[in-house]
Amino acid sequence: MRDRPLAACLPPLSAVLAAVLAAVIMVLLAAGPLFAGESAPIRSARATVSLVSDTDAYAPGTPFRLALRFRLAAGWHIYWRNPGDAGAPPELTPTLPEGAQAGPIEWPTPTRIAEGPLMTYGYTGDVVLPFAVTPPRAGGTLPIRVHATWLVCADICVPEAGDFRLDLPSGTPAASAAAPLFAAASQRAPRPSPFPARIAPNGRLYVDAAELSPAHVRAAWFLPDQSGLIRAAAEQTLSFPARGLVLGLTPDAGFRANAPLAGVLVMRDAGGSESFLALSAEPGVAPDSVAPPAWPETLVFAFLGGLILNLMPCVFPVLAMKALALGKLAEAQHRTVIAHVGAYTAGVLAAFAALGGTLLALRAGGAASGWGFQFQSPAFVVAMAWLLFAVGLNLSGVFEVGGAWTGFGQRLAGRSGHFGSFFTGLLAVAVATPCTAPFMGAAIAVALAAPAAVGIGVFLVMGVGLASPYLLLALLPGLARRLPRPGRWMVVLKQALAFPMYGAAAWLVWVVSQEAGSAGVLAAAIGLVLLGFAGWALGLAAEASPRARRAARASALAAVLGALALLPGVTTANAGRDAPLRSGDGAEPFSAARLAALRAEGRTVFVNMTASWCISCLVNERVALSPSAVRAGFRDRHVAYLKGDWTRQNPEITAYLHQFGRDGVPLYVVYRAGAEQPEVLAQILTESAVLAAIGDGAGNAER
Repeated sequence: MRDRPLAACLPPLSAVLAAVLAAVIMVLLAAGPLFAGESAPIRSARATVSLVSDTDAYAPGTPFRLALRFRLAAGWHIYWRNPGDAGAPPELTPTLPEGAQAGPIEWPTPTRIAEGPLMTYGYTGDVVLPFAVTPPRAGGTLPIRVHATWLVCADICVPEAGDFRLDLPSGTPAASAAAPLFAAASQRAPRPSPFPARIAPNGRLYVDAAELSPAHVRAAWFLPDQSGLIRAAAEQTLSFPARGLVLGLTPDAGFRANAPLAGVLVMRDAGGSESFLALSAEPGVAPDSVAPPAWPETLVFAFLGGLILNLMPCVFPVLAMKALALGKLAEAQHRTVIAHVGAYTAGVLAAFAALGGTLLALRAGGAASGWGFQFQSPAFVVAMAWLLFAVGLNLSGVFEVGGAWTGFGQRLAGRSGHFGSFFTGLLAVAVATPCTAPFMGAAIAVALAAPAAVGIGVFLVMGVGLASPYLLLALLPGLARRLPRPGRWMVVLKQALAFPMYGAAAWLVWVVSQEAGSAGVLAAAIGLVLLGFAGWALGLAAEASPRARRAARASALAAVLGALALLPGVTTANAGRDAPLRSGDGAEPFSAARLAALRAEGRTVFVNMTASWCISCLVNERVALSPSAVRAGFRDRHVAYLKGDWTRQNPEITAYLHQFGRDGVPLYVVYRAGAEQPEVLAQILTESAVLAAIGDGAGNAER
């Protein structure tokens, strides 16, 4: 066999050059940075980290940017300045020559990373964390030293650290090979928001801008600057009121209703592009409606809610007073009936306007309040108990409102008895607030989200609904003539109707025991004694000599003032303020965390939002939740029962009510196992409705 030429035995020259180049690259990769503007990297199986510059040379006195560059292995991530539910952000400590300064990290907007039941904020892949450096005015090589620590996580978390060195020469600045990484970070840097934003006490974030509409924003989420303010893993529901957008955030332990909330709003459009706004939301009100309100429907609901309120247990004592007044009008002239009906209606409307204005003012000031909020004050409850007790004494004949009191009413209304009708209207609304009638919830929610003038209008329509049965007397004169004729029966009826007043007063004293403990009950009882003495003294004054009459009235006034002096002490009583309702029904105290845990277990959950001062709530519990069949249904179907006590102000319960567009109790919600959406039950509850709602308990394995 002939020998081949030597050249034929050698590999091609191009292959040799390629092998040499590859070997050089491998040596460079192992030994140090890829380019002049990068430090020697620190490597691990999880990440390659280096210090990079956006320029290969710097101009003295002219700022440039450095960054810690992370090239993360697949499945690993690092954290943002607020890591979310877990983790820790990277920390940098630069060491620079005298005359040089380093700025803070300019954090790019992170992505949300689900880690089991937790939600964290961080970065994956190739990312840089830039910061600005201002060099000294003197030239020469600039030695830069940075010590850094970081936490890199996947299924496990590993703390890492390193020291980085970069020496930059002075000269004409030119973009380094890492400049595109800085540009990518700048694209994800949040820009200051041009839109005003408000954060409501219930965690609803409102951004006011006509540009933010469903046509432009398909998804949005908020990343707070600090941890512990909102629950990172909770769903952030996006809705669009008439203008701007609303994100439903879930407050966490560190959330403060009257403090601003700063962070980054991320919005994604229909094409998938994202924009990032740095905003600080001031405390305020966020619209509750997801679309412009349907005002005709809202006004109808407001009227029906006020009308049905006449049938609520809260209003029964005042219905008794109205029944007595109707009896007196049996043979009255039509214009007299109109005058009394008008005075009563004016009282109702004045009370609704005052109550609605107070709620709107509290909302504008950032307070979380709702229908019946005044009954969360034990001082108010005591005052109402005394008022109803005094009305009962008057009905029992202990004293009569006459003389100077009648003159006072004449000066106000111009006709004897009209002030009494006006006062009855005020009292009807005052004692009606512990109850929320059907249709009222939606109307109140819209009213509180609307401009103040419109909101007051909704409350006035509600008042018209409450007064409408009485208004029929003015519109249909024949109704008054059909009433029984006055007689001895009216005296007996008047005295009998005192007992609903006494019963209502006794119930309110029990409410005080729930809110202010034994000290509050003692103050209420002493006040009742003083008011009883005042009524007795006024009764004596009616038939006494002028001198004795003055002494009796002075004694009555002193007793009333003595009772009023007790109210501040009731306000500051603490006993029992945080005690849950003690019903013996096996319910657990409500908390959002407990609700989430039970749902994660696959349990059916029945949520009862109630209060000691809500008569409708107590009646529902007795009629629909206490029967043995219902308790057996809960037990056999392994239904978890959570009860939220709104007797005293509770921001977590207030926020939960607002999630369902409610501003008062009762509220009954059933989360069936396996169902995506909860079911809201009627406010007038029945045993059959509860059993139907909890279903067959499928998915409720015994635990």
